[in-house]
Amino acid sequence: MEGGSQRRTIRATPALLKDLRTLRVLVFHPDDADGKQLTQQLQRIGCQVQAFWPPLPTLPEGVDVIFLAVRPDSIDVGFEWLKAEEVPTIIAVVTYENPTIVETVLHIGSQAVLPSPVRSFGLLSALVVARQVHGEIKSHVRKVRKLEGKLLGVRRIAEAKGILMRTRQISDGAAYDLIRDQAMSKRVTTEEIAAAIINANEILSLGKR
Repeated sequence: MEGGSQRRTIRATPALLKDLRTLRVLVFHPDDADGKQLTQQLQRIGCQVQAFWPPLPTLPEGVDVIFLAVRPDSIDVGFEWLKAEEVPTIIAVVTYENPTIVETVLHIGSQAVLPSPVRSFGLLSALVVARQVHGEIKSHVRKVRKLEGKLLGVRRIAEAKGILMRTRQISDGAAYDLIRDQAMSKRVTTEEIAAAIINANEILSLGKR
């Protein structure tokens, strides 16, 4: 299992390297030596780079990566874009370490950390690793949502079967067969038929309360 995961990572790496020139990158960093070095190195890699300080309250569309300077003067800034469902890859740029800085790095969901002073060595690796981690997180989120959807569907079918068993005095198997047959005849999923049964039961139950 572990070997398969490693092989998938190795196969993904060339694609990540190839896609670097298509990345839209925001650099939220003061216009100092580190900020200039970071911007220049990203441009040499081929990324499409824009630099701002202080950080923007809202993000332009299509941003893939954010390099964010985590500094005492920016720690208390609430970034609304962090609350969005789809957040770009975030790489924290830190000048020094203390518990508050580390806590902030974790709070913003950084996928990599770039230490200051910024050097050309290590930047490419941080970018590729962060993109890899970000992609894996998104993949896991999609899988979790898919599983949650399946679980919800199972629960709805179980509830719909219970309604049919009570109202029609039929067995569990017969109730499921009825749901399945309706789904096939209407060319919809069994989950949709189950949801319709539950909704209809709730409507019919209103007058009995």
